[in-house]
Amino acid sequence: MNQTVLGPDGQPRCAWCRAAPEFFEYHDNEWGYPVADDRRLFEKLCLESFQSGLSWRTILAKRENFRKAFYQFDFNAVAEFDESDVERLLQDAGIIRHRGKIEAVINNARRAQELVSAEESIAAYVWQYEAENPPAPQTASTSPESIAMSKDLKKRGWKFVGPTTVFAFMQAMGLVNDHAIGCSKREKAAQMRREFTKPV
Repeated sequence: MNQTVLGPDGQPRCAWCRAAPEFFEYHDNEWGYPVADDRRLFEKLCLESFQSGLSWRTILAKRENFRKAFYQFDFNAVAEFDESDVERLLQDAGIIRHRGKIEAVINNARRAQELVSAEESIAAYVWQYEAENPPAPQTASTSPESIAMSKDLKKRGWKFVGPTTVFAFMQAMGLVNDHAIGCSKREKAAQMRREFTKPV
């Protein structure tokens, strides 16, 4: 199966971009590039948990609504949410109104605070799980590292962080370069990873 599709400029991109026109911009400017910002890392973990059972297109279309609803994913602010916030969010048609997932974000915000206290930052924690020998691009939905991170996060009390969710997070946040062989952005991601200073 061909792992690439031609983009609007005639250059090859990862084949999953064909699923929606808006995927090209997300793919070209965000997906697979290394991230060390705690807010962005927390946001992506939350959005991946909301995606569980749904398409990324659905989540991406609502991303700005999610950001507004969850205070730009400031986990210190979200950690203060209470039942009235849960009820408010359940009435928000701009997001996915799933009580379990909403409550998981609030829970995970509190767990994120604990993680920062223990590990200095979310970034320092997640980058411990960078793959040394990643699977061939776009051949896997989990990895030994995603399984290990998922297990540890669950041990720490996080919710909706299964191995597949964590691997999708790793792909998007650049912990693994999963751009397809032949994708015109694969080398850009590789270069950014080479220049990236891992947080400690």
